[in-house]
Amino acid sequence: MIKFCLRKSFTAFCCIAALEAISIPAKALDRLVLDMPLLEIQAQLDLTDAHSVEDLIRLNSDLQELNAVTEGSLKSLLEQIFEAELPKQIRTLIQGSEGKPLLEQSLKSVAEIVQIEGLPEDTTGRMLLDSLRRAETSGQADFLGLLQQIPGEVATVNLSKLLDYSKRLQRNQLKAQLLLEQHPSAHLIPALRQPLNASWTRREFLLSASHRASPIQIVSLEPTSNVTGRLVLISHGLWDSPTVLEGWGEYLAANGYTVLMPDHQGSDAAQQQAMLAGDLPPPDPEELRLRPLDMTALLSAVESGALLPGRALNTREVAVVGHSWGGITAIQLAGARTTHTKLASRCQDQNDPERNISWLLQCSWLSTIDKASLADSRVTAAVAVSPPLRLLFNSRSSRDQITAKILLVSGSRDWVAPPGPEALAPMRDSDAYADGHRLVLVKNGDHFNLRAPANLPSPATLAPLIFSWFNQQLALTGAVTFESGGWGDATYPLLSVTNSMLGLNLNP
Repeated sequence: MIKFCLRKSFTAFCCIAALEAISIPAKALDRLVLDMPLLEIQAQLDLTDAHSVEDLIRLNSDLQELNAVTEGSLKSLLEQIFEAELPKQIRTLIQGSEGKPLLEQSLKSVAEIVQIEGLPEDTTGRMLLDSLRRAETSGQADFLGLLQQIPGEVATVNLSKLLDYSKRLQRNQLKAQLLLEQHPSAHLIPALRQPLNASWTRREFLLSASHRASPIQIVSLEPTSNVTGRLVLISHGLWDSPTVLEGWGEYLAANGYTVLMPDHQGSDAAQQQAMLAGDLPPPDPEELRLRPLDMTALLSAVESGALLPGRALNTREVAVVGHSWGGITAIQLAGARTTHTKLASRCQDQNDPERNISWLLQCSWLSTIDKASLADSRVTAAVAVSPPLRLLFNSRSSRDQITAKILLVSGSRDWVAPPGPEALAPMRDSDAYADGHRLVLVKNGDHFNLRAPANLPSPATLAPLIFSWFNQQLALTGAVTFESGGWGDATYPLLSVTNSMLGLNLNP
């Protein structure tokens, strides 16, 4: 599980944080308590003489009985947890993250699950880093070895809290599931799902910008036929790159749009690799402000002729699409005003019924949120896919500021930014649907399967939808539009649920 999480956006921090979050006393743990309320068992595990799961079970009669009842399944499960080798990148990642807001938020969340008696909370990561070093030195660099190096006497893992988190996620996804049952799937026009003809030119550029220490790397896709003169900017998510969304760009370029995709250097895939190697800290909260500036710099460079000179492009009416954090970037450019109000009031409540994993990232932005309202009036159409946005905007007061029409897309099984609080609630609370903004749910879509890598054999799930939205908002004559439909998908059904926002009850 840990190795999987290290490859998945900001969920790396959750896996790392799940190891512990306490301060530094002299003595190491000698007992671990597993609180299992569903089984009415509280198992106390002696860590002093245990070097394997077999030892843990041998030293605990309750676990012996439970393992016998489950015909060895418990032993197998515990081996997967306690004897999993810790990836070497964890220590360097924690070392680079020490004292940073994103790690701090993760450790605060985990302190609700793992508790050590009589010790003050430590959200810097220092204790965890020291314990990791001792585990490596002892020659037992697995989870059990790490537990034996954690300071204190008794650690209690509250499995009921884990169960609460699981139930909360289910509740946060439930309303989307109910809406899916009430609405028909969008129909599809077969022609919109045909393999693409490679009728575009792909190039890479570097663009110097005053807000960045290094030039911005840019991928451009320029149509060679059916040229519309329209420009689209695409923003990738945290620890991703333009290539993971290039399938959207290819579809748009094949249909006449010119596409620019910047690499957000402070939160891209290269930054993640450097962070895992211990060479860089995690993304700074300042990136919330710098990412929209990347996009505006590109647009201004096209407008001045410094980028893509000689192409007759309309820079007064531009479209933007983004995934995850890139979706937030698109919404910022569209005119939504960021505010600290919800972050300040809700980030401290670990039991907030809407709390989800994306709040770790959102809450890390508190220090810069009031500087992140960076609308660009040239942006008139936006698509935000899977954005974590519940805490970032004052919903109703933002309506008058938004200059672009926004299409919000959320997967029904998104566990990073669950659809209930992160898509349905903002749309309902702001009455945004009354201003022409729309919401589409994707059945069985999650936070990662809606992305669109390059060179797919057939169009990506959301490509015709994005194309249709931009056609409609940019008023391209004779083109397929969002309202005309045809942008559905057979694998991941798409449902327009905007009309159900009025009066929608989202209470847990």
